Amino acid sequence: MSSAIALVDGNNFYVSCERLFNPALEQRPVVVLSNNDGCVVSRSEEAKALGIRMGVPFFEIRPLVNSHGLVWLSSNYALYGDISARMMRLLGEFAPCQEIYSIDECFLDFSGMPGNVIARGCAIRRRIRQYLGIPICTGIGATKTLAKLANHVAKTGREYGGVFDWAELSATEQTALLSQLDVGKVWGVGRKLALQLFQRMSIRTALDLQRANAIEIRKKFNVVMERTVAELNGQSCLELEDIDTPKAHIQATRSFGRPVTELSELREAVMSYVIRAAERMRDQHSVCSQISVCIHTGRHNPGVHHYSPSTLIPLATPTDDTRLLGVAALRGLTRIFKPGYRYKKAGVMLAGLETAASMQSSLFTGEQQARATRLMTAMDVINKTYGMNTATFAGAGIVQPWRMQSARRSPRCTTRWDELAVAC
Repeated sequence: MSSAIALVDGNNFYVSCERLFNPALEQRPVVVLSNNDGCVVSRSEEAKALGIRMGVPFFEIRPLVNSHGLVWLSSNYALYGDISARMMRLLGEFAPCQEIYSIDECFLDFSGMPGNVIARGCAIRRRIRQYLGIPICTGIGATKTLAKLANHVAKTGREYGGVFDWAELSATEQTALLSQLDVGKVWGVGRKLALQLFQRMSIRTALDLQRANAIEIRKKFNVVMERTVAELNGQSCLELEDIDTPKAHIQATRSFGRPVTELSELREAVMSYVIRAAERMRDQHSVCSQISVCIHTGRHNPGVHHYSPSTLIPLATPTDDTRLLGVAALRGLTRIFKPGYRYKKAGVMLAGLETAASMQSSLFTGEQQARATRLMTAMDVINKTYGMNTATFAGAGIVQPWRMQSARRSPRCTTRWDELAVAC
């Protein structure tokens, strides 16, 4: 039985989410910026037509605001995350196996399902557009790598109507298409690896990589690249991962809105990151046995020494209690903090994760753990119901002057009662 893997991708996802609650953004060049309003992370088609590149610093394109009516917005991750969750739930109804790859992408396994895969892809496109208003494209192939390439074709070829099946092409047509695709467009290759492929093996296109000697590829690169060659030839090497597979570690890292010099403000920031990371860990029903803390100064300050320490704090007992994690993290922060520096970023990482069910409690700590579990569960329920940080810890601060800049963040219409959209 031949396999059929679909890669479904939300088009210009952040911009599309913004347009849901602000129709005035339709038909206009729009960009969404990264943390602290630094670089472009999402572009509308109209913005792409102006030549705006992904990742370009905003100050370079700011003149387009006046000259071409460019609209710029701060990232609204609460909105994007909620719309993503809704989209993934809907997509999961169309196949027995789903792998969520990123906030706007997922793989679906159509193998063995009745009906035409193109028709199924079109049905998905209609459903998501009708229920959420998000435009999507679907690429279908015998492997995940071919599905990724097919998705690229679905996006760039208007004649395909947003759905493209690699198997619909003849062998000659497939060869012609691969010869036109830069090898950097192949999943897992990218710009830097594409340059290495050309320098070491004169590989320029996806067709060159497909026809490359797999053994030579493994010798000069690695087994991952060897699998990519096999996948381009229709041999599935990358299975869909279960969406419920728990993460091996959980990280929360943010840049500050302004340089931070005081330990008190760093403590607030680190505690707020612990709170967020712990919530995500409890979502996957895990506990951790280690927590690491890092702080960073700016890298691009001429004449200023860069300081970027980190420390790992082992925990006596695996836990998901935010309070215990916070105490450990702040102890680690005190260990690595040095006065006199202007810190630009901090983060925490929860490691040594295991399922909460595997954690054994002793006779003397069982009731204490039970109380902690009830408290954490209550806080999580409140925050999921009424919005993030509705119930939080004083250690994270109230004013938080160090928070990242978001001067043009749109309302969090789907997750905050006080920011609901109002119909006039």
